[in-house]
Amino acid sequence: MANPKAFMYVLGCADGTLYTGYTTDVQKRLATHNRGKGAKYTRSRLPVRLLYQESFASKSQAMSAEASFKRKTRPQKLAYIAQHTKSEKENP
Repeated sequence: MANPKAFMYVLGCADGTLYTGYTTDVQKRLATHNRGKGAKYTRSRLPVRLLYQESFASKSQAMSAEASFKRKTRPQKLAYIAQHTKSEKENP
């Protein structure tokens, strides 16, 4: 995608849990989370690290992907990340 407008991202929290969100600037949002200024959920689970990000043409597409991802079970989420990370490495 030449000029993505929004991203769905997945963070790994210090306690081993996953956090999913959307943003227009992944690195800025990650820094915000790690300063304790992000979502209430991540504030007590610092530090967080970026596990996955996916780009979309619009905020609504990213939010839809976020909602869909959040409905998955933890094993399904991890499998999704592994599959999509693997395919990106094979097809840059």
